Amino acid sequence: MWVNPEEVLLANALWITERANPYFILQRRKGHGGDGGSGGLAGLLVGTLDVVLDSSARVAPYRILYQAPDSMIYWTIACGCSRKEITEHWEWLEQNLLQTLSIFENENDINTFVRGKIQGIIAEYNKINGIREDDDTEKFKEAIVKFHKLFGLPEEEKLVNYYSCSYWKGKVPRQGWMYLSINHLCFYSFLMGREAKLLIRWVDITQLEKNATLLLPDVIKVSTRSSQHFFSVFLNINETFKLMEQLANIAMRQLLDNEGFEQDRSLPRLKKKSPKKVSALKRDLDARAKSERYRALFRLPKDEKLDGHTDCTLWTPFNKMHILGQMFVSTNYICFTSKEENLCSLIIPLREVTIVEKADSSSVLPSPLSISTKNRMTFLFANLKDRDFLVQRISDFLQQTTSKMYFDKEISGSYNSSDDEVYSRASSIISSSPQRSLSSEADGERQFNLNGNSIPTVTQALMTMYRRRSPEEFNPKLAKEFLKEQAWKIHFAEYGQGICMYRTEKTRDLVLKGIPESMRGELWLLLSGAINEMATHAGYYEDLVEKSMGKYNLATEEIERDLHRSLPEHPAFQNEMGIAALRRVLTAYAFRNPNIGYCQAMNIVTSVLLLYAKEEEAFWLLVALCERMLPDYYNTRVVGALVDQGVFEELARDYIPQLYDCMQDLGVISTISLSWFLTLFLSVMPFESAVVVVDCFFYEGIKVIFQLALAVLDANVDKLLNCKDDGEAMTVLGKYLDSVTNKDSTLPPIPHLHSLLSDDLGPYSEVDIFRLIRTSYEKFGSIRADLIEQMRFKQRLKVIQTLEDTTKRNVVRTIVTETSFTIDELEELYALFKAEHLTSCYWGGTSNAIDRHDPSLPYLEQYRIDFEQFKGMFALLFPWACGTHSDVLAARLFRLLDENGDSLINFREFVSGLSAACHGDLTEKLKLLYKMHVLPDPSSDQEEPDSAFEATQYFFEDITPECTHVVGVDSRNKQGADEGFVNVSVKSEKGKKNSQENRNYLRLWSQENKSKAKNAKDLPKLNQCRLSRRGKATLRRHRRGHRFGAKQQPHFSA
Repeated sequence: MWVNPEEVLLANALWITERANPYFILQRRKGHGGDGGSGGLAGLLVGTLDVVLDSSARVAPYRILYQAPDSMIYWTIACGCSRKEITEHWEWLEQNLLQTLSIFENENDINTFVRGKIQGIIAEYNKINGIREDDDTEKFKEAIVKFHKLFGLPEEEKLVNYYSCSYWKGKVPRQGWMYLSINHLCFYSFLMGREAKLLIRWVDITQLEKNATLLLPDVIKVSTRSSQHFFSVFLNINETFKLMEQLANIAMRQLLDNEGFEQDRSLPRLKKKSPKKVSALKRDLDARAKSERYRALFRLPKDEKLDGHTDCTLWTPFNKMHILGQMFVSTNYICFTSKEENLCSLIIPLREVTIVEKADSSSVLPSPLSISTKNRMTFLFANLKDRDFLVQRISDFLQQTTSKMYFDKEISGSYNSSDDEVYSRASSIISSSPQRSLSSEADGERQFNLNGNSIPTVTQALMTMYRRRSPEEFNPKLAKEFLKEQAWKIHFAEYGQGICMYRTEKTRDLVLKGIPESMRGELWLLLSGAINEMATHAGYYEDLVEKSMGKYNLATEEIERDLHRSLPEHPAFQNEMGIAALRRVLTAYAFRNPNIGYCQAMNIVTSVLLLYAKEEEAFWLLVALCERMLPDYYNTRVVGALVDQGVFEELARDYIPQLYDCMQDLGVISTISLSWFLTLFLSVMPFESAVVVVDCFFYEGIKVIFQLALAVLDANVDKLLNCKDDGEAMTVLGKYLDSVTNKDSTLPPIPHLHSLLSDDLGPYSEVDIFRLIRTSYEKFGSIRADLIEQMRFKQRLKVIQTLEDTTKRNVVRTIVTETSFTIDELEELYALFKAEHLTSCYWGGTSNAIDRHDPSLPYLEQYRIDFEQFKGMFALLFPWACGTHSDVLAARLFRLLDENGDSLINFREFVSGLSAACHGDLTEKLKLLYKMHVLPDPSSDQEEPDSAFEATQYFFEDITPECTHVVGVDSRNKQGADEGFVNVSVKSEKGKKNSQENRNYLRLWSQENKSKAKNAKDLPKLNQCRLSRRGKATLRRHRRGHRFGAKQQPHFSA
């Protein structure tokens, strides 16, 4: 192939010149081809150097160099894997360029012409084949060719990156190259004639660790179910390991919910000065990782993409300081966070921005940028390195935001005069969504009011309607609540209010002291980021409720069962209004996200959200909870909760080592963590205390839940160490949690489940919830969000692979009694069946991957394959996969096994067909062949053959018009007949008498076969074709004594 001209330092080192002319040289790599072959010491040495030095000659042993006359500089312009390929390029050069080059007199003109000509050829080839020139660098393209050639993978398998490293095979390190693709981890080494090759699928990896040993400071350990592999001597082990983590996470996501990898084609073009070894996929994955951290840091919607970030300073008017930090710019948001943790952070949605302008620079304030918002707040950034470029990017995103809002308003038909004024001003870009401030909104006056249609929905928080007020009894508490409200109002006046307020350590302190009852719903929306999704999806919930009303499925049935179990002690859910609101929110979410649908514990959390937020707000809070803050917690297998259970066990081992072994022996951690985490302590603590935990959770995330759980265990260390069984330990923890009180709460006491527990330990003294939270921060506040994410990755691999193993065991246990395969054979078949499904997800298939894998289905039906996949497995496993009619047989068997006609077969159907073909006796095999070749008549129910004789009669009997006739193939079955199917109905004139004789004959035949079975081992074995010919001859001899056939034999294409 032609390559972009690249300078060569030593033209003759390890290369042999085979052809030459004044301008071009054709060379062959030593040890490749030629008279000496590829063997010998030279071949071993050169092959080893090619691998160790990452030489492209490992793939292309031939090359063409360009050399200007009177110059010592050479340029590679073409390379080839074979002599034929390189010869074609050489002949083209001789025919098209040699005469032209002789015309030029200047050496520079010749160089420019040759390089331009070669680059033009490459550009034309890329244009014809639809290749983007900036996708990958030349160096990386060579690596891609090498990767596909070495491991025999199709072009659909995309290489992400490759790294030099050593692979420890036994006690000997093998220096080579690790190739990381979307679906595989590969390694290749060639040292002095010894080749080492490794190919591992990411979905098979059960553990991925970065360790340090005494001999080797950095080692990456890769574990599968059957083996362990060690890699070391990396130039940049951190980059390699992070990429491996990302790719393993993608594979686990595919196993979990069939979510494959789709490359982002919207990345910016690669710059000319970019590193030589970088791929578009690597840039894509790096961008995804940065966007994921960005979204988690600022609680932004899942589809938000980070465009870039830069160092800057932010002027903070509340303390009159310039705070050093980083500005992040994405499609819909501008965010800021300080270098010093928790000092200050800021979120500015572009829908709220009115003006972005460059201020005058000065020595005190260099390169300042001013951003104004609708609520009359102005943010001043400075020390921006590339201010002009930044302003241009923000302006572009503002224009896109405005266009999108304009389009949305046009669809909804809700224009007003103020909107027209907004869009007519060219000097500024203003958001069309109103500022959601805490002070300006009264109940029932929000922007998204659902009372305008016939669907009855709750437009205010249930707590406002069902709050019991007793001023005489709760006056001191109401006074304290009033002081909290005043503290928040002062905070809003100083730091701003709404989504654009400055978030500082003082904000966190106020949250930890408890959010006032009247502000709780609004602040939950703000702190969780749910306000952003609600503001950009006007009318979405209303439409979802309307579409889901009257629909019934498994999720709605489960919701109905749990509705009256959701805070039944609270008056808001003792009547139809609260129950109906809960039903609408849960059902709407089940229809929004069918992968989750409904999971137990969602009802408890949602009922609390409805107490403090309006119905639509509660829905968006539930979305934020299930899809961002507690990922995978509420799917069918509660994977997220199991992952965090493993994380909690690791944290308990690190922070409470004296208790860890005892808790493991009792098995308590796995029991408590699910109930604590899934409901955010709402099901195990008194209600008025648990809502304070929810306050902290919406501000800090899952970190608070881990801290609080560790604090509860730490407070009960002595009593837990004396427990003799898990029941006693659960009682200790239950009594402790029930004693957690909130003395500041203005709510009436609500009976709690754990208050009914009794034992000989006696009642606990009251534990103040605010003191417990402060203790958790003091003792376990060092737990960081990034540490939790690292631990989650490790546990996610373990949990998902354990679930996969459990699924496999359940499938095998269910089907083992239905087939003749052993348990080990069924496990291998299941692994192969799943691998075939995953392979089609990697490299494409004729049907949708989501249709073939539905985790909500029973185990036996989760993975399904289409005909193209089945055909490959038929050729691999079935004994009939020989001869020219193999594909026809595969198509007929697939149609027979596809009972529901959806062009997909599940594992049970596949095994039933394979079992009959491999382990069935002659009778079962003939029945199977008979049914494969007879197309059922849609007008009548076709009875399956009662015996092997009826099947053999179809294949081998001579049919005459005197006794029987074949029913003609009608127009509906013409296609089946063309494919080799025959629609037959054998009608005998002798009727029942003849049929009875057939059965008597077969009974005798069966007895004769049984008597000969003892000698079967001594008989010579026949292959499939010889058995078929021998069977035909035998049955014809039998038919000479039993005449009930015809002279015509149907076509048998097998």
